[in-house]
Amino acid sequence: MEGMLSQDLFATVPSSNHLGLFGHGQPDLKKTAAFLEFKKDDVARATNVPLHSIRFDARIPAEARERLTEIATVCELVAQHFKGDVTKTALWFKVANPLLGNVSPRDQIRLGRYRKVLKFVLQARDSSIPQR
Repeated sequence: MEGMLSQDLFATVPSSNHLGLFGHGQPDLKKTAAFLEFKKDDVARATNVPLHSIRFDARIPAEARERLTEIATVCELVAQHFKGDVTKTALWFKVANPLLGNVSPRDQIRLGRYRKVLKFVLQARDSSIPQR
């Protein structure tokens, strides 16, 4: 039980950097947006930050930085599932998913529903881990 608790406790942090979204201890916010093929207006919608405030430097609003960090985390967790295969990971985000209401994970995130995608990814991963 204790091993399972620690596994669950740390499950939201990726153990890899297959997509290169985390460098030098900080997420690469611009690369995260580019991976999902998000334009600035997509980032504004996904982060609920006004379009004129979206930037990818040190002056990015804290809320946008937080959301993009969470989005980068979701992307990397999916990449872990596909054992680092960037093509399969990108495809998974683009294809409509029946378990997400026939909406692609990318569009769910773009619509500000990244938590729904994260929950979905964590549940799927947890169900694939063999129980002790």
